[in-house]
Amino acid sequence: IPTGIGPQPVCLAEGWLIVEWLDGEVKSELPSLQALTSLLYDLHRQHCFGWRISLLPLLEHYWKNAASERRSLLWLRLLKQMKRQGEPKPLRLAPLHMDVHAGNLVNQPDGIKLIDWEYAGDGDVALELAAITLDSNVDSERLVHAYAQLSHIPPEALARQVARWQPWVIMLMASWYECRWSQTQDRTFITLADEAWSQLRDKN
Repeated sequence: IPTGIGPQPVCLAEGWLIVEWLDGEVKSELPSLQALTSLLYDLHRQHCFGWRISLLPLLEHYWKNAASERRSLLWLRLLKQMKRQGEPKPLRLAPLHMDVHAGNLVNQPDGIKLIDWEYAGDGDVALELAAITLDSNVDSERLVHAYAQLSHIPPEALARQVARWQPWVIMLMASWYECRWSQTQDRTFITLADEAWSQLRDKN
């Protein structure tokens, strides 16, 4: 990762990757549309990491590790449907962060840097955008249009690809919440999972 995008590694010790500490402010909201689009574009034009993000194995893992009483027919039907369809073919393959939210952005005098790279890998730029546009504070249409202009992708094509990925991202979120509920018994995750399942019902 270039120094202008994220922290630099210090060492790898007993399975832990130690990275430099980034001084700066972590705000409660995402930055301006221009700043966010520029950050994503800068990341996505770097060299690929060398490993692909694949959602289907994650979805199957979360299904198997969820509480049995929470495994609904809707969940099973959607999982089987996605396995039949397969993941959308990438519009443009690039290194993705896959956890872009306000809490993972450190605002410094020379710009914004991303932290928390545990979900990073190579994938479709539209997948990253799909994950970000699910944030209720994001104007998804403006973000997709601004990114399309900057990256020279036809806006209509990018918008269609983002729409293809959105059910996958919602399913990933719902499944992750279910798995976390099984691990923690924290009912906050039940509430979040139910909200995500409701979104998927609406889309289907």
